[in-house]
Amino acid sequence: MNTMINFDSAMIKKYDCHGPRYTSYPTAVEFNAEVSNDVYIDELDTSRQSSKPLSLYFHIPFCQSLCFYCACAKIITKKHERSIPYLERVYKEIQHQGALVGSRRVVEQLHFGGGTPTFLSDEQFKVLFDNIRENFTLAPVEQREFSIEIDPRAVRASTIPLLRELGFNRISLGVQDFDAKVQKAVNRIQSVEQTFDVLDAARAAGYKSVSVDLIYGLPCQTVASFKKTLDIVLQKMPDRMSIYSYAHMPDKVRSQRTLNADDLPDPATKLAIFEMTVNYLQKAGYVYIGMDHFALPTDELALAKQNGTLQRNFQGYSTHADTDLIGIGMTSIGKVNDCFIQNQHTEEAYFDAIEDTGLAVRRGYKLSKDDCMRRDIIQALMCQNKVIIADVSSKYQINFFDYFEKEMTNLLSMVEDKLVTFNDKEIKVTNAGQLLLRNVAMIFDAYIKPKNDKVIFSSTI
Repeated sequence: MNTMINFDSAMIKKYDCHGPRYTSYPTAVEFNAEVSNDVYIDELDTSRQSSKPLSLYFHIPFCQSLCFYCACAKIITKKHERSIPYLERVYKEIQHQGALVGSRRVVEQLHFGGGTPTFLSDEQFKVLFDNIRENFTLAPVEQREFSIEIDPRAVRASTIPLLRELGFNRISLGVQDFDAKVQKAVNRIQSVEQTFDVLDAARAAGYKSVSVDLIYGLPCQTVASFKKTLDIVLQKMPDRMSIYSYAHMPDKVRSQRTLNADDLPDPATKLAIFEMTVNYLQKAGYVYIGMDHFALPTDELALAKQNGTLQRNFQGYSTHADTDLIGIGMTSIGKVNDCFIQNQHTEEAYFDAIEDTGLAVRRGYKLSKDDCMRRDIIQALMCQNKVIIADVSSKYQINFFDYFEKEMTNLLSMVEDKLVTFNDKEIKVTNAGQLLLRNVAMIFDAYIKPKNDKVIFSSTI
């Protein structure tokens, strides 16, 4: 799969803008308070007899220390007892959500994100999983994709085999960068030994897939320094690698104000780091999945990309077909039918809501027919890198070129730049357009406001 790309300065300038990452469409920016507990319950009632599988997402917000770059919802504390009242509410939400969903539908996907999920003790993990098993029907072991994010600095030797025993079969290790200067700048000191110990333990315990997460665009990074980090990681050849672009938005993320903006790599250097990464990982045998994901050819993510079943959701790229997503915990996002739901965003508001009703819906979004069409197109571009015109026309009973006349006209400049091709059968992203998937998708986004001076999204380059 050839995705080697070289942009000249004119191309960078032309397409360097801010835009969504499209883990959903519409994006969370469009969520509103019209979606309430009652709306969510109605959606669950509608889907109750469905045979569509379920995905569960649990947000564990606690971290022992603050990484200055992090834009996630988190609670910084060294007091592990802080998690006790939070988990008490999570158990109540699990019970309430499980009752609403019913036992008919099976959970094929489950993900623990954070924060730092391994902030929890081994005993807390056991009790939490007991609650999940008691209130949801889990799919047979061979059909499960159960994943968890791991901070190698905050994990016990006993935890990795325990999580495997509980049913997790995928593990993601946060690294970001091994360069000492970068680690100091972002307040995340993490040794190679710590990381490799966890990775080796995961393989010894029989995890199906081990992923390593890195971030490019952090303070003090250079092409040469990031290549050294890649060389270290490649000693272990993880099944997957996620190379995320750092989004510097200090007006929105308070902790980022701690970073020295002068230390950030300029856009050309940042792009050069990612281009080097794409080339380097492909030469090492990885398949470029899209956006920030890479996988070995034998990994299920690469196979899903090849056979057309790749999906994109709030956790990034996924191997399973579309599922209804139940979000549990503060700030967590779910999706049932064509409706997004997000929980209360503070610990206090989450506690109050759960104590009051057992649910904690703060806002969400109900998709219209137009939203659903555009969602399908953007999903196809982001995952399969092509849109089959007849599929959209038939599903929604439209004439595609009449309905999207403006969008197809706007796409012509990308055709001229050889980023996209189209004919009467399909729209296809070329190899040269792979790193600009977000820009291509934005053409079909009805909510993008080109002249809006307020920076809402990260840079697409």
